[in-house]
Amino acid sequence: MRIYKKLQQLDITLPPVAMPVAAYVPFVQTGNLIFLSGQIAKKNGQAWIGQLGAAISIEEGKLAARAAMIDLLGTLHVATGDLDRVKRIVKLTSLVNSTGIFTDHHLVTNGASELLVAVFGEAGAHARAALGVAQLPFGACVEIDLIVEIE
Repeated sequence: MRIYKKLQQLDITLPPVAMPVAAYVPFVQTGNLIFLSGQIAKKNGQAWIGQLGAAISIEEGKLAARAAMIDLLGTLHVATGDLDRVKRIVKLTSLVNSTGIFTDHHLVTNGASELLVAVFGEAGAHARAALGVAQLPFGACVEIDLIVEIE
């Protein structure tokens, strides 16, 4: 219940698992690792559309990355049955829809990374990659996937 109390303190309600819109599953477990499929950022239930370096600021991008991570936490809850089983957040990959001259992908991705540390403490510190891309599904500004170790 420790993680759920932390989520409550952060005023986070876990959403249901987003149903895939293509040929994949929301997560796969092999041994004690869970691989969560990429989750696009959503705003008001719809894809959070825009491009960093054009219509979306770094601060808004951070909020979008945080929103994608909250959706991933909802999927992780279903995958584990109990978020207190999370031993370690292993790796986060962030894809940031950005212009060719935008170079602050790492700052946008901090919106997700900082949330993981706030929720899981030291176990939330993770390896990561923050990449800029020319476009994402539905025109979303951010997509994030996650690898998690469970007990």
